[in-house]
Amino acid sequence: MSSAMAPDLTSKQQRILQYLRENAATKTYFKSRLIGQELGMTAKEVGSNITALQEGDYDIEIEKWGYSSSTTWKVNA
Repeated sequence: MSSAMAPDLTSKQQRILQYLRENAATKTYFKSRLIGQELGMTAKEVGSNITALQEGDYDIEIEKWGYSSSTTWKVNA
């Protein structure tokens, strides 16, 4: 999929996808807690919404990586 937003995503999912796209070039690992702080969401909201991005056909790969002090996601753009 191109860099355009996917119409089948919720607004929270679109915001998370855009955040990951913008930051994946300089960073590989993201904590749900820190994504939430940046986007005004809880870590739980990020975790539940990022699952839809994992399952979708987007231009990034997301893998659940670790759980210490917040779920960590490995992102490849």
